[in-house]
Amino acid sequence: MNQIKLFIELTRLKKPIGFMLLFWPCAWGLTLAYDFSSDLNNYFFYLILFFLGSVLMRSAGCIVNDILDKEFDAKVFRTKNRPIASGKVSIKLGMFYALVLCLLAFLVLINFNLFTIILALGSMPLAFTYPLMKRFTYWPQLFLGITFNYGLILGWSAIKGQIDVIPIIFYVGAIFWTLGYDTIYGYQDIKDDEIIGLKSTSIKFKGTAKKFLFTCYSILTILFIAGGYYMNFHYSYFVLLIIPIFHLFFYQVKIFDLKSPSSCLIAFKSNNLFGLIILMNILIVKNL
Repeated sequence: MNQIKLFIELTRLKKPIGFMLLFWPCAWGLTLAYDFSSDLNNYFFYLILFFLGSVLMRSAGCIVNDILDKEFDAKVFRTKNRPIASGKVSIKLGMFYALVLCLLAFLVLINFNLFTIILALGSMPLAFTYPLMKRFTYWPQLFLGITFNYGLILGWSAIKGQIDVIPIIFYVGAIFWTLGYDTIYGYQDIKDDEIIGLKSTSIKFKGTAKKFLFTCYSILTILFIAGGYYMNFHYSYFVLLIIPIFHLFFYQVKIFDLKSPSSCLIAFKSNNLFGLIILMNILIVKNL
């Protein structure tokens, strides 16, 4: 039982926000591409596959992240008790867990078409190296955004069997979404990160944090509007888009206080609701 508890702690399974933020772009891409006049069983089948893949890959990513950041985590108050940083789980056992999770994720992946499988495998090097970026650049959140939102492209290609300009527009917009929310997340550890020499957009823009968030979310909004235009969406899409826009600018940015770790965590977690709202918006207009 103790090993099970450590495994759950290691993979953050009690903190679903991580794998949900990985899942939402997958669901957006799938829903954008799907023809809802056809059999819905395939839609729900793919949705379940993407959810399982998100949980498995996020869990594996957490383990790899903790192995790479073992020495840094031990020096940060919020992360010093993580299983690998505290020595409760060995690196060898952690690697074994990660390999098993990746194998299970591969069994999920092979249910998709060949083009999607190749695209997904091509993203693996970035998926497991982005934790290193905080050592070399103030833009690790950009690499996280490229990795975390890649599922939007996969969701589209799973149905279409190709890449189009439309998912790329939404994908770039989603990258700016991640740039925003992970910058907020980073302010929880900014004091420790500065002391031990790690880099992030949280540190780079700490004097103009809300302006940076406003810029990121403004670009996200423009690109999601453009994406809806190229999809020839019904005008209701643009009306409904007011809801997630309001959430970003008048709730998330407003409550965010870089000096308050608790407000940062609340603002960060609220992005789960944003992901759901965008999915509901797309579903509604696709079924009009």
